[in-house]
Amino acid sequence: MRRFLEVTGFLLSVFGVCGVVRELTDGWFPFMGVTRLLTERVWFPEGREVFANIVIAALGLVLMIVSERVEKSGGR
Repeated sequence: MRRFLEVTGFLLSVFGVCGVVRELTDGWFPFMGVTRLLTERVWFPEGREVFANIVIAALGLVLMIVSERVEKSGGR
């Protein structure tokens, strides 16, 4: 469980930062286009894509912090 949270948190952080860079460069930075799936395919962050990507990156950081507090599964 701990490793899953670490990997998921890291990926969300990377996707969020890449999304912010992509939005601030007006699409010039198309690397990691998965952020489009997270922000442009749903209706509620319309016009607030930068904020949505910042929230995604922050959620990834929170998951990485939480993973440090979770006990390792199987290794007692």
